[in-house]
Amino acid sequence: MRLKNLLLAAALSGASSVMAQDYTLKVKATKPGAPVQSTMYGIFFEDINFAADGGLYAELVKNRSFEFQPDALMGWKAFGKVTIQNDGPFERNPHYARLSSAGHGDWWTGLQNEGFFGIGLHEGAKYRFSVWARVPDGKEQKLRVQLIDQNTMEERQDFESKDLTISSREWKKYTLTLTSNRTIAKANLRLFLCDPNGRSGSGTVDVEHVSLFPVDTWMGHENGMRRDLAQALYDMKPGVFRFPGGCIVESATLETRYQWKNSVGPVENRPLNKNRWESTFTHRYYPDYFQTYGLGFFEYFQLSEELGAEPLPILNVGMACQYQNWNDESAHAPATEEGLREYIDDCIDLIEFANGPVDSKWGKVRAEMGHPAPFNLKFLGIGNEQWDDFYFKRVKIVADAVRKAHPEIKIVGTSGPDAEGGAFDRGWRAMKEQKVDLVDEHYYRPIDWFKNEWTRYDRYDRKGPKVFAGEYACHDRGKKWNHSGATIYEAAFMTGLERNADIVHMATYAPLFAHVEGWQWRPDAIWFDNLYSAKTTSYHVQALFSANRGTHVLPLENSNFPAKGEDGVLASAVWDQHKQEYIVKVANTLPEARSVSIVLQGVSRLGQTTATTLDLSRYDADNTPAQPTLITPVSHTLHPTGGVINLTVPGKNFMVIQARK
Repeated sequence: MRLKNLLLAAALSGASSVMAQDYTLKVKATKPGAPVQSTMYGIFFEDINFAADGGLYAELVKNRSFEFQPDALMGWKAFGKVTIQNDGPFERNPHYARLSSAGHGDWWTGLQNEGFFGIGLHEGAKYRFSVWARVPDGKEQKLRVQLIDQNTMEERQDFESKDLTISSREWKKYTLTLTSNRTIAKANLRLFLCDPNGRSGSGTVDVEHVSLFPVDTWMGHENGMRRDLAQALYDMKPGVFRFPGGCIVESATLETRYQWKNSVGPVENRPLNKNRWESTFTHRYYPDYFQTYGLGFFEYFQLSEELGAEPLPILNVGMACQYQNWNDESAHAPATEEGLREYIDDCIDLIEFANGPVDSKWGKVRAEMGHPAPFNLKFLGIGNEQWDDFYFKRVKIVADAVRKAHPEIKIVGTSGPDAEGGAFDRGWRAMKEQKVDLVDEHYYRPIDWFKNEWTRYDRYDRKGPKVFAGEYACHDRGKKWNHSGATIYEAAFMTGLERNADIVHMATYAPLFAHVEGWQWRPDAIWFDNLYSAKTTSYHVQALFSANRGTHVLPLENSNFPAKGEDGVLASAVWDQHKQEYIVKVANTLPEARSVSIVLQGVSRLGQTTATTLDLSRYDADNTPAQPTLITPVSHTLHPTGGVINLTVPGKNFMVIQARK
């Protein structure tokens, strides 16, 4: 049926004039309107659903520095004689493991790491093992490093094994490369203490920061990102990259909030932090969910640069999570300039870290990490999803101080967690009064909400702050997970964002990543396991909008625009002055196909014209790591006559039409 509809669309597009159509879209092609910001569509990253450690951050060893609490050996199995010491070489990660003789030549001492839901390895791929180690008594020993399949029926559990000689009394970093001879989702890393002859060790070896990375990371960075997940971000062509959250910016207490200064500098000395999402849901509880800060602010800025996206860091405003503390004044920093000095300094110092010269305090840190050139930070978010006077008082103090020091930086405030209602209205009034540059709105809502918000931004005040749709996703009632039936409404809603690009300057779907064995929240844009990943239909909608954002809005009239709360055909149009291309996006939320005539007014002739269609008609379907290409965009050629494109849009389908001038 879908092939039949596509063939029908191609046939109709060859018509010589505007035929009788269900919908006529009149595009004022010669009268470009508001500019579409380069930041219009982007990505929002938060370490939820094991998105960082165990996800995008390519480290394969869990608890590599023995700092997890309350169990320093969480993620490890110890055998023989293993003790945990706390006077290690790294001030902010003081713990390490001491491996000593098991007491008999046939007994062994060592450690075995389970990774994040296992260690995923690909056949033929190389993996960089590294460890900081010493022999405190000066007696040379070996570490036997193995990749193993604990549950195999083969003769040997290990399928790759190499020895490292540890000979120095002083702490040193040792490395070797391991090659996997198989693809396996749940391998383990095993270390044996050996003597110089390879027998059970009779001396002592101290080990710290035990690490295993794929050699083939994104852009080849040693402290790098998992290639397939970073590639998926690159393929979205994002214009803005918001990080590091999200609720982890706040945490339940100010002591456990995300602190960017702890996330830069040598990776071995970045302290562990409790993850806000470890303890939020008892029905999806992960007691081993921490933040190593291996993926820190330097890596976020670097990734933004490599993706071609503007970095948008969000910093704490002196408030712990209001959901977890409500109106407990003691949970937040005092709403005075003195009480918020640490948070003001964090903002100003971050701007120096990103943009400052190499001889400045924080610019020097950036340069020493390998990036002497500035990152050209332009935006800064102050606070996340907070509301009422608790937030308003604090954000004013912090924002005023930032503006005074750096008037060139655009400030992003928030209207809180609601998309409407009293708190939302108060948030917008306060942000207008404080003259922030953008207001961050969030809406995780069911289908009927999105159907009632087709024209949300048509009625917004054009004076004052611009809109940042910073977190949003659609689900059906009783079906809060990824499925095509909800995605079509995201596409339809996004045409409203685009039609109002004069007021909407940024939009980022959320959350971004989810591990299939470690999620707390859904729907999500990209699902992954230890080996593979899947771009959901929501991801594909985001990517189609972002790759075809254009440079200017084209005014558009729809002959049969759906009423509030009803299904129908929604559309938007843009002009791309770089590609010299007209782009029309059409979302048919009806179950039946509809014929559509696109009339590019003032255009007598069109060049190469294509339509890219995303079929969202299978309500329950979506892509998974097991079936990553079940639903993907399909492109075909159209043959317009003059400035008219006649086509049929199948039911529950999203289509992007590109027509060269």
